Amino acid sequence: MNSAMTSRIKLSVAYVLRAARTACGTLPASVHLQHNSYGRQDCLKTGTKHDCSAMDKGRGLIFRQLFEATSSTYTYLLGDLESREAVLIDPVLETVDRDVKLTEELSLSLKVAVNTHCHADHITGTGILKKKLFGCKSAISLHSGAMADIQLSEGDCITFGKHSLVVRETPGHTDGCVTLVLNDQSMAFTGDALLIRGCGRTDFQQGCPQKLYQSVHKKIFTLPGHCLIYPAHDYKGQMVSTVDEERKFNPRLTKTQEEFVEIMDNLNLPKPGKIDTWNGWGAGEEKFGN
Repeated sequence: MNSAMTSRIKLSVAYVLRAARTACGTLPASVHLQHNSYGRQDCLKTGTKHDCSAMDKGRGLIFRQLFEATSSTYTYLLGDLESREAVLIDPVLETVDRDVKLTEELSLSLKVAVNTHCHADHITGTGILKKKLFGCKSAISLHSGAMADIQLSEGDCITFGKHSLVVRETPGHTDGCVTLVLNDQSMAFTGDALLIRGCGRTDFQQGCPQKLYQSVHKKIFTLPGHCLIYPAHDYKGQMVSTVDEERKFNPRLTKTQEEFVEIMDNLNLPKPGKIDTWNGWGAGEEKFGN
């Protein structure tokens, strides 16, 4: 390769990197929610564009996917590399010590522990996390009926450093289900609304198959095709999917709404292991002082 060609390649690479940096904006360096003039909670942004986390995961976003085997639950830890602020999604009571230890080992400050919905198959760890990690707040949907420090609604943002999670309400499995979308739309944490090649059941906890079908198609399948899907559970050893994959291969949600309702109405599943606890305590929200 001659020197002229080498110089042109270096210039091209430099141009691409410069353009990528220019496209990235910033978000505030603290986790907070702010009411706008319409009374809805929203995130305060210091720039006009979101941070480009997808291009900066190796340097800017700390991400850990954790697993609890009894309930097959995924817990997700996301942190900002610079500010060390962090968010924990769907913590489980039995794995609180593991999550606290990892947070401390990574020198992170856990600002918010958020549940995607009231869980009937396990008890949330948010109440105990608040006691073990000073400054941590709990969060759950306003429509869940559960107690928490932060009541989430459509469009709200939970910010941690220069990153944020944007709330999309996705009821159907429960009335209080939300999907949390990373601000650059590279990752979505779908709770039980959308699983990998499946979805949450609709036969208890205000379940409604029509609502769930509309939630997934309008709030999740409208995300970019490359957006990574991280569910609250998996029972077959799968860890991640994409919007494109689920739009093409999900055996339930590729059907018509009428076919989907017929499938969901005839699953005949056994009741979840913690349903009696949920009936008495709101999946642990009230019991553990959120």
